[in-house]
Amino acid sequence: MRKLILAAGLISLLSACGGGGGLFNRSRPDEFAVSRQAPLVIPPDYALVPPAPGTPAAATVDSGRAAMDAMFGGPAQRSAAESSALTAAGRENAAAGIRSSVGDPGTDVVDKGAATREIIAAPEGDGQDARAAIPQP
Repeated sequence: MRKLILAAGLISLLSACGGGGGLFNRSRPDEFAVSRQAPLVIPPDYALVPPAPGTPAAATVDSGRAAMDAMFGGPAQRSAAESSALTAAGRENAAAGIRSSVGDPGTDVVDKGAATREIIAAPEGDGQDARAAIPQP
């Protein structure tokens, strides 16, 4: 009896594998077919003058500059508040290469102790539960 049920199950599973249609016989586009399209036609523009031989192209674009503008945008105008803040901060007296010298091993670093780390690591709150404690030496 067990062999008969097993045989019937295998036959039904095997019969499900055959048959027409289904997933593998659907119509697909032929990816290797070459289709003819009409050639690109540029309408005449009589306002444009063809360049003279030996002259540089009129639309010379710096590809590096164009890529930077595409990624980060062009130079933006500063607002009046930002300009006055920069002027008050001493924009004219800033060192030109300061970003290069920040990570220099010769830069002096001041250890402000554990109290500063605790202040920075403290969770943000609304200030209602704030209290001060003076450490005893």
